[in-house]
Amino acid sequence: MTTVRRAVLTLPAAPLGPDNPLPALRAPAGAGAHAVAARTLAELPRDMARGLGRAPLRSLLPAPVRDGYGRERTPADLDAIVIENDRLRVTVLPGLGGRVHSLHHKPTGRELLYRNPVLQPAAFALNGAWFSGGIEWNIGATGHTTLSCSPLHAATVRAPDGGPMLRLWEWERLRDLPFQVDLWLPEGSDFLYVGVRVRNPHERTAPAYWWSNTAVPEDRRVLAPADAAWHHGYEGGLNRLPVPVTEDGTDRSYPLNGAHAADYFYDLPEEQRRWIAALDADGHGLVQTSTDALRGRKLFLWGTGRGGRRWQEWLTEPGTPGYAEIQAGLARTQLEHLELAGEGEFSWLEAYGPLAADPATALGGDWAAARADVEHRLETALPRAAVDAAYTAWREGAADAEPETVLAAGSGWGALEVLRGGHVLPGTPFPESTLGPDQEPWRELLLTGVLPPPAKGAVPGAPLVSPAWRDMLETAPADPTTEYHLGIAQWHAGDRAQAVRSWERGLHRAEVRWPLLYCLAVADREDGHPERAAERFAEAFADHEDHDDQDGGEVVAAALGREGVAALLAAGRAARARELWARLPDEVRGRGAFRLLEIRILLAEGRPGEARAVFDEGFEVADLREGAEILGEVWAELTDEPLPDAYEFRMRPS
Repeated sequence: MTTVRRAVLTLPAAPLGPDNPLPALRAPAGAGAHAVAARTLAELPRDMARGLGRAPLRSLLPAPVRDGYGRERTPADLDAIVIENDRLRVTVLPGLGGRVHSLHHKPTGRELLYRNPVLQPAAFALNGAWFSGGIEWNIGATGHTTLSCSPLHAATVRAPDGGPMLRLWEWERLRDLPFQVDLWLPEGSDFLYVGVRVRNPHERTAPAYWWSNTAVPEDRRVLAPADAAWHHGYEGGLNRLPVPVTEDGTDRSYPLNGAHAADYFYDLPEEQRRWIAALDADGHGLVQTSTDALRGRKLFLWGTGRGGRRWQEWLTEPGTPGYAEIQAGLARTQLEHLELAGEGEFSWLEAYGPLAADPATALGGDWAAARADVEHRLETALPRAAVDAAYTAWREGAADAEPETVLAAGSGWGALEVLRGGHVLPGTPFPESTLGPDQEPWRELLLTGVLPPPAKGAVPGAPLVSPAWRDMLETAPADPTTEYHLGIAQWHAGDRAQAVRSWERGLHRAEVRWPLLYCLAVADREDGHPERAAERFAEAFADHEDHDDQDGGEVVAAALGREGVAALLAAGRAARARELWARLPDEVRGRGAFRLLEIRILLAEGRPGEARAVFDEGFEVADLREGAEILGEVWAELTDEPLPDAYEFRMRPS
């Protein structure tokens, strides 16, 4: 019989640390890594180009940036939920985005996923902290979800066959959409079934994005039912190439044949069954399939170049084999977004399980024969009609079923939105009991029309930016706290001039000025006024020093100091940058990100020898972004020598 139970998973883990206390006013820092050049857009099919240009993120609001982690790992107990029948054992981490950590096939003793032996956050999520391995559920916008390292609600529900099912659900805040992920194992099944639903409870159309990403060992052959793929590297191109052998004669179905990190979005024929598989040299591995609504399939590989290998080491521990990802999404490519109609939904069913193919055929040179063999074996193990029938049974008989036993709690943001909008969401309750301190000021605004100021010594509360909350802020009493939050909501809506006016009004009456000064500094920088931005960043830092009795003072000082030093350097004010850097706490200055700032200060001061000495001493920037090339750029200012392996994170050809 299938069971669902709580468990504890112990891993060496780097703590997530505190969220960045500054509002995330800018677009995701790694957005450039996924950009497509304008000349390429003009050459794409019209509907694909529309999808690529649909609703780009102006900012990360209202999500916080998560950059408080380091790289020191100690054993930690992680809450887990285990789903098990006589064939499979599935380990899920509800507190970390509902990640499937392990998919263990009991009859063969095989682990079907790449299972990371450590928990090491890295800056790959849209808002920062993310970790590699397993199966992740990505919703929101191009990239890894802001919920990568956040808790989801979890409970048991009755599966379509009457057995237990695990439901995960949350309110995704970038697009303001609730979603659910239902996982169950039919009795005797070799396949994990996953029902997914994304709902739009609003009257307006919403941009929608979903990709299920599965990490697998990279010494595999990846097969999908396509003869072409859209290739996206990190140079801004999106080109349609033949697969598996591309124009340069390389068989791209083997991840280890790639030199540099790349995405291959398979161009599946319209009526083709959706699936993707990763098989080892013996023909064994994992296959993922779905109903047709989950249209896209993708291979991501790190490549064998120095940058790709360094990232592989960075995300785990030395000696761990590398991984690639096989992915499935709503659109053809990960760079597109769909339109989800008001009061509508997207829903589908996925299945994950073992596949054993004839190695001579599946791994041989004939691509058509290899695909046909895998598809035949998949059809034998799990017929396409069975997947469609399972979806219908789930959607009509289980998707709306109310949770029975609560296993984990997510955030209170969904409860706040249900309270405000009166939304009825069968199957995914967001009870008022889940409201917490972050939601309490907004609940008071909803009930009284007044947004209370933060307690004395507290940093500003988490923002909300949707039209309904912006309307309430516009009619609330205009004190500095309300003006601060109103400006953030206006900025998010694209009304930057009005946002600046709100922040300036708030600044005139504010006792604690640094939050408003920070927002105005970002506005200055975004509007092309680097000198004024630098002055305001420095003024914000000084104002925080005058209020250093605030809770989390060192966290705020580090965040403001990092922004301020970078802005002063950009404005050509090295002496001011040095002075601000010196005022930071010793522990903060010792972090890798601030050692890099020190190098940049030394270079601006004309002291390259001392700057080189910092490199030689060694440092690690824990929150280095995907696609970041800053280490190589700074090194190149010092020397023509090759960049040492420890600092090589470039994901494209040099």
